[in-house]
Amino acid sequence: MIREILEQMEHERLRSVACFSDKSRGRAREEKKSDVRLEFQRDRDRIIHTKSFRRLKHKTQVYIALLGDHYRTRLTHTLEVSQVGRTIARALFLNEDLVEAIAMGHDIGHTPFGHTGERVLNKLSTNGFKHNEQSLRVVDFLEMHNDEPGLNLTFEVRDGIINHSGAAKASTLEGTIVKFADRIAYINHDIDDAIRAGVLFESDIPSALTNLLGHNSSKRIDTMVADIIKHSTDKDVITMSDEVGSAMEELRAFMFKNVYLDQRSSEQGERIESMLTLLFEYYMKHPEKISTNFVKRQSGELNQTVIDYIAGMTDQFAIEKFKELFLPTSIRRV
Repeated sequence: MIREILEQMEHERLRSVACFSDKSRGRAREEKKSDVRLEFQRDRDRIIHTKSFRRLKHKTQVYIALLGDHYRTRLTHTLEVSQVGRTIARALFLNEDLVEAIAMGHDIGHTPFGHTGERVLNKLSTNGFKHNEQSLRVVDFLEMHNDEPGLNLTFEVRDGIINHSGAAKASTLEGTIVKFADRIAYINHDIDDAIRAGVLFESDIPSALTNLLGHNSSKRIDTMVADIIKHSTDKDVITMSDEVGSAMEELRAFMFKNVYLDQRSSEQGERIESMLTLLFEYYMKHPEKISTNFVKRQSGELNQTVIDYIAGMTDQFAIEKFKELFLPTSIRRV
């Protein structure tokens, strides 16, 4: 079979510390293997073909996409994480397919309106809300495969998704690569978008950081990626040098202070919080207004059902629902 040839090629090409497709810890539901595709390829394909993945194109990264055509969305962020991660994995002779699958699913459970939406749902949910946990919930339960709940992904992809953020570590080197790639991607493309929005100028970034990392986003990404490759080659860990790693963290802190917590973003965040809170309260009182097909796949508390429904909304859908439910017909555009 073609799959068996590809599995053998992995063993010939990748380092012994790589996660090999034929050594996966498997799926919750046993399945017949594909004749032509490797296990992690199948996971990538299942994620890409979901409705949740398609909706990422209309979800905010930092700046609401409706404000301009060239701002990153959650989908373009996902593609950039995949590109950065695959570059690192290829150079280190690790499993690109696994990196790509994790990257494609790592933000699939993200809310509308970026981290502002995440903070709002965390307040409203009785169980708390973290986007990495919701991403795992999406692939494990909310999406469907072969008429059964969940995509039935491999352990390694699921592990990489849940551990791409937070203090916990992924069980594979490929999962750790995605964690680094995510941070490298969002720090640098958020700088690019902040400059585009007029919130930040390149000259605002401390010179000590730009002199070390680079004077534009492309050069900074190249510096960070090259540093990981240099310091992880022939090792059983994924790591950066102290110098570049510290500079990256300083740049991230700079972004939190000057962009993510910018006063203009705070004012916008208050409006988003009001909108999502009103939607939440409405659906808690009127669960029959939630999509019938969505409710059929749910079980458990109403609070979780409403949280799942709102988390799955795009920015545009949430705005339109708000107009429909709370603005008089003479005011909202129809």
